Amino acid sequence: MKTLPLFCAAVLAAIMPLAFAADPLLAARDASWNELRKRADVAGLDKLIDPGFVLVHSDGRVQRKVDYLGDLSSKSRVNGRIENRDVVIREYGDTAVVNGVSVQSGVSNGQPWSGQFRFTRVWIRRGGEWTIVSSHSSRITEGQ
Repeated sequence: MKTLPLFCAAVLAAIMPLAFAADPLLAARDASWNELRKRADVAGLDKLIDPGFVLVHSDGRVQRKVDYLGDLSSKSRVNGRIENRDVVIREYGDTAVVNGVSVQSGVSNGQPWSGQFRFTRVWIRRGGEWTIVSSHSSRITEGQ
């Protein structure tokens, strides 16, 4: 009976790295998400973003792909600084979840903004390509 817990622990230790090993292509695509946003590269983002994409901003606003790309192309939103840390990528078959902290600044509708945000991004793999289907951020306040 004592060998069963040891056996289960050994099996979990063997499979856990597989569940959380990040595909290098996914890691590169996720990093390109920020670079494309900083450059307002709408054509590049259009290829990266799934048609059903949903973006939830830290203030609760929700945008779809066409609205977000429209903001970037019209220059009503300009991203300046975007630096991520503590990024963790977890894959679950053809779905992946990326979590981390982002320090950002920019201008939206003429108003400057900046802050630290916790983010969650969801990616799916279709035909061997990773596309982003959802992104959510929450502002980190003092003391968090």
